[in-house]
Amino acid sequence: MDIPPAVRARAVTKCFGEVVALDGVDLDVAPGQLHGLVGPNGAGKTTLLGLLLGLAVADTGTLEILGTPVGRALAVPEGVAGFVDGPGLYPSMTARQNLSALAALRGDGTMKIDEAIDQVGLTDVADDRVRGFSLGMRQRLGLAAALLTKPRLLILDEPSNGLDPAGKKHVYGVLTKLAADGTAVILSSHRMDDVEALCSEVTILATGRVAFTGPISKLASEDTDLDYRVRTSDPVAGRRAALATPGIRLHETGLADNARNADDARDTGDVELLVVSATVPALDEFVKRLVREGVAVRELAPVVSPLEAAFLALTEQQETN
Repeated sequence: MDIPPAVRARAVTKCFGEVVALDGVDLDVAPGQLHGLVGPNGAGKTTLLGLLLGLAVADTGTLEILGTPVGRALAVPEGVAGFVDGPGLYPSMTARQNLSALAALRGDGTMKIDEAIDQVGLTDVADDRVRGFSLGMRQRLGLAAALLTKPRLLILDEPSNGLDPAGKKHVYGVLTKLAADGTAVILSSHRMDDVEALCSEVTILATGRVAFTGPISKLASEDTDLDYRVRTSDPVAGRRAALATPGIRLHETGLADNARNADDARDTGDVELLVVSATVPALDEFVKRLVREGVAVRELAPVVSPLEAAFLALTEQQETN
């Protein structure tokens, strides 16, 4: 038996007065997929999340969630959970009381509450009042509230807001496990590193329209020039190899902080930073040349990731329109 997609949207349009928030949006999200949703402010992300959570209804187009057509507000099927613009919590109640109240409203028992609190790493503060929680702790409690329903589709808006590195790692682990167990997760974030670390596919919105949707790996064509940071064991040979490789454009070099000049950097084992612009094939040839000349590559990374580059390009395009 075929499993229906978690989300299938076709030509979805939503207007608020004369403002077109979504304009013919198509979206496909499979079960078990971590799907990123990004775009400049005003691109329509919050409106789309609201439709998926049943907080509003599309004006035109079709929307299916977990195999069920959705044509009116508050009509999403069971198995959908999440939050937009931060979770709604009772500040005068404790974390455990918040989840107990939510479970009671839904007619659920309370046996899962401790499990949900433990999953998001809040066991030590389960009986503390939420008014004293940091933003990151509130975000994790909102995630725990969503987990109570054992969702098949989880919608999260800026879930890493306020999280310290340990908290972020914990949340990453929870979301990765949910996806591995078959839950579809749609994650909207302005943090490109979050989306790239977690999501296999991404949808980029701009002025209410889909500018790109698909695997993150397809964002940058092999024929597209990107800027890369390159650190080598021999700065002189590295620079020479860059200049000698067709298709490599050398932007700048920078010596390591504790190296007085290029010769010192080479002799002491310090590295020099090269910034080059290249297509993927040209970059491959550059690395091969370095290897042939016995130069070690200590670092090779894009200055700006393909996802961030696409986001910046859309933002700049909006500002010029």
